[in-house]
Amino acid sequence: VASASQAQVILPPLPPEKVPGQQAVMLLCSIPDPPVPFRMMEDAEAPGEQLYQQSQAYVAANQRLQQAGDALRQRCELLRQAGEDLEREVAQMKQAALPTAEAASSG
Repeated sequence: VASASQAQVILPPLPPEKVPGQQAVMLLCSIPDPPVPFRMMEDAEAPGEQLYQQSQAYVAANQRLQQAGDALRQRCELLRQAGEDLEREVAQMKQAALPTAEAASSG
């Protein structure tokens, strides 16, 4: 009794016993596995394709990171300019408020 987990071996049928010597006997055989080097090449193609896909994903991610870095540099420059403008406006407001404060304190 074979267990369900074991593969059942299928054998070719036995040749006919009473075949005249001049009559040809044909047997169908299964096609054997390809030679080892061919199987190795097929297996080698899969990792090569996987490596190619990984490298393409890396290149795409790198491009997105470069674009994000460029956008961040632009935002940083805009914020720096806004900070300088704000400091300038605060300085102008202080100068405008100082004469008013001096006049109020001397009066």
